Amino acid sequence: MASNLRIRKGDEVVVIAGRDRGKRGKVQEVDRASGKVIVAGVNIGKRHTKPNPSKNQKGGIIDQPMGLSLGKVMVICPHCGEATRVAHRVEEDTKERICKRCGESIVVEEKES
Repeated sequence: MASNLRIRKGDEVVVIAGRDRGKRGKVQEVDRASGKVIVAGVNIGKRHTKPNPSKNQKGGIIDQPMGLSLGKVMVICPHCGEATRVAHRVEEDTKERICKRCGESIVVEEKES
């Protein structure tokens, strides 16, 4: 669906629509094909699972984060701390995301695994 995504894994976002409006969280996963994003602690759904003794799993109801549409979240700028739209700046051979409010670049801190 969307090939030019402005939201990346690790971004801090705020939900702007739906029942979780106003909640903040970090992006755990981005699905480009369906245009959905999974945010930690937001849009939690219930999953009913059967017990599976071979995998040593108990049955029951598990809370699980569900996908949100990309249009329902906005990136929070790490510099000004506000929800903002994202623009792109191309300098020579590098392309970076910038905040539309303050003009600073938005950089995602990668965790080393």
